[in-house]
Amino acid sequence: MEETRIPGVLQRIALCYFFASVILHYGSRKFALWFSVLALFGYWVISYVFGDPSDPFSLTGNAGLKLDLFLLGESHLYHGEGIAFDPEGLLSTLPSVVNVIAGFFAGDYIRRNGNSYETIAKLMIAAAFLLLAAFVWDMAFPINKKIWTSSFVLLTVGLDLVILSVLVYVIEIYRQQRWTYFFVVFGRNPLFIYVFADILITILAMITIGDSSLPGWLYSDVFGSFAGPVLASLLFALFFMLVNWTVGYVLDKRKIYIKV
Repeated sequence: MEETRIPGVLQRIALCYFFASVILHYGSRKFALWFSVLALFGYWVISYVFGDPSDPFSLTGNAGLKLDLFLLGESHLYHGEGIAFDPEGLLSTLPSVVNVIAGFFAGDYIRRNGNSYETIAKLMIAAAFLLLAAFVWDMAFPINKKIWTSSFVLLTVGLDLVILSVLVYVIEIYRQQRWTYFFVVFGRNPLFIYVFADILITILAMITIGDSSLPGWLYSDVFGSFAGPVLASLLFALFFMLVNWTVGYVLDKRKIYIKV
């Protein structure tokens, strides 16, 4: 327990869902919108004021790291970057809540207005505005996933609206649905597949072949034998994803759905 990581992806999802639910349930849509604006600009100000003056958006100089080190301690953070830094830290959860609120607004808009060309057009207009704002803000508050900057929030929400609009058109209006089953498999057991993937890669890393772990051997000696480093990394990622998809496929065919 002394070295257990406290933050994490599922923890981030839980916190964001909790705060977004409270805001949307007890507050009006107008309140949620103002909260989102203040959260994004407030996070920008906090990052500048409390971050490293020379580089407030670096892994070692961002304000979120300072807060996590103070409240949680170095041993309870993620160390995958080579230093104690958690991409799902406490402070960056604030702008992440805005992603959930934006998702609610998008889903609620589609529910109220239906799957129509007008709905798609308005979602695409909103997406264009958000993407433009993201790239403009990037000049002052760089798009950065690691510390979940406000410009990154606008970028991801904008891209999500584009993807959502395309899916509404293809699946709901154009009625092309056969290709969707591949993704449905993940959606029917998402939490189990997520946890299984994490456990699986940990177990595979404990298996050694020569001087490498099994994942390292697959990357360098199998995929790396005919592909460059970047392509080999992509191929390994796709291979690992398909392994987990196969597990989900077997569960779906046997009508096994693991939920919480």
